[in-house]
Amino acid sequence: MTPVHPRTPGVPELAAAAEVFGLLSDPTRLQLLWVLTRGEADVTALTEACRAARPAVSQHLAKLRMGGLVQARKEGRRVVYALPDGHLKRLVVEALNRADHVVTGEPWHD
Repeated sequence: MTPVHPRTPGVPELAAAAEVFGLLSDPTRLQLLWVLTRGEADVTALTEACRAARPAVSQHLAKLRMGGLVQARKEGRRVVYALPDGHLKRLVVEALNRADHVVTGEPWHD
């Protein structure tokens, strides 16, 4: 596999990547991001999808927004969230695909 960015990552890149993994380390935040890989959603839809309390979902979304992982925009009184970063979308999907192998015992593949 040829890396897209062939140079060796430095301290700033490693720190930025570690920050992303830190934000992904919470199951609720990971689920919110997974839902957003499928398209934009407002807090009500995200709360229903995660089956979590609205205040908790709002706090997780605030962390994701502050970390630069999601974007928010107003539509009247609603706030709509989006995951515009294709790298992050693929990272979330791949992490969950890997988890599926761990849970089901399906053999590893490329």
